Amino acid sequence: MNTIMRKSVLGIAGLAVAGGLAAGPLNHTTTAPVEAGTPITAVAVQADKPAVDKAKLVPHGVQGEQSRIDLSDEQVANTKAIIAATKKAGMDERAAVVAIATALQESKLENLGHLGERNDHDSQGLFQQRPSSGWGTVEQITDPEYSTMAFLKGLKQVDGWQDMPLTVAAQTVQVSAYPDHYAQWERQAADLVAEHWNS
Repeated sequence: MNTIMRKSVLGIAGLAVAGGLAAGPLNHTTTAPVEAGTPITAVAVQADKPAVDKAKLVPHGVQGEQSRIDLSDEQVANTKAIIAATKKAGMDERAAVVAIATALQESKLENLGHLGERNDHDSQGLFQQRPSSGWGTVEQITDPEYSTMAFLKGLKQVDGWQDMPLTVAAQTVQVSAYPDHYAQWERQAADLVAEHWNS
């Protein structure tokens, strides 16, 4: 009796496995074949996140020594806010690189309030914009979307900014006492845009 029962259980299990295999393809969508050794997650990421054309990010090559900092969650959130505002403004990845490099130089991507005696006049926010120079109110220039849109509005008014080295384009908008300092952040800004533009 044990033998008959065992054969019946194995027979039912075999039918269930065969049925599952037969029904399997009907219950899922077809995907492109994956080469052996390719992690499934990499395929999914590529499908959801098309690569950014890196030639568009740094069309003139970087100038001088490059700087790089590790970013906190807040700084990454500000990076993403700059990218979102750039898209909202209808501008491309290169504009985001210019904006992020500028914010890296001005504030290290931190949304700075008034720094007391260390403050440069009344400069505040990601781009260190000044209410007294017409950039907006303190509340506006410390809003990442507003401050980015204000920066990009200035960038749009620079004839041929797309064909300029980053530091020249940024300086034309910012009018900094240290115009060459923007160049050092171009590689990190490009890397951040490549990472987050399609995320």
